[in-house]
Amino acid sequence: MLTVDFDRLGLRPRDRVLDMGCGAGRHAFEMYRRGADVVAFDQDADELAGVGDLFAAMRAEDEVPAGAGADTKEGDALALPFADGEFDRVVAAEVLEHVPDDLGAIAELVRVLRPGGTMAVSVPRWLPEMVCWKLSKEYHDNPGGHIRIYSDAELVGKLENAGMQHAGTGYAHGLHTPYWWLKCAVGVRQDDHPVPATYHKLLVWEIMKQPRVLRWAGAVLDPLIGKSLVLYLTKPDAADPAAA
Repeated sequence: MLTVDFDRLGLRPRDRVLDMGCGAGRHAFEMYRRGADVVAFDQDADELAGVGDLFAAMRAEDEVPAGAGADTKEGDALALPFADGEFDRVVAAEVLEHVPDDLGAIAELVRVLRPGGTMAVSVPRWLPEMVCWKLSKEYHDNPGGHIRIYSDAELVGKLENAGMQHAGTGYAHGLHTPYWWLKCAVGVRQDDHPVPATYHKLLVWEIMKQPRVLRWAGAVLDPLIGKSLVLYLTKPDAADPAAA
């Protein structure tokens, strides 16, 4: 279940890419399949161990093109252990809503991206997230949980103030929003409740089989109630007169 559109990001084979806050690795795996040189970065050592194992399995099964690379790195989003301008592309999917110092994390993402490089940043979208917060305190009030809700304009402003140029906006996972509303309404830990459990089966069908009817429904719902806001940005190239 991908949130980022890698064609809009401009991903190409051999690009050096950072997946910051990679979690279980869903975006890192896809970028690796596309031939990128990927660094999956997270503060959770257990998650990274699983990501590294799957990278190795992908190599063993010849699922990646020649020249692609993949590695994991543990660390702090506020002090990325990478050189200035090291990456051609940067992805930060569903991360910033967890970080108390989001401006510090954004500054680091911008620092490690090369001039002319591109970035994709996704966070929970304002309206679906606000409904979840209103329905359930438990949804967000827990260690490591969501600590803020971004509007589109707020997040664009923070990234532009850090030196990025906003290149486009997308929305994703419209079919998933009703599931989370149902979960919050009945209790986020009530996994066996028949209403969200039945809806979850629909989402599994969507992910595994990608039926045409659900692809169509998702395309309709994404701009209306998509669970994720996705921003695509470019770091200006000082050598380009158009960037001045």
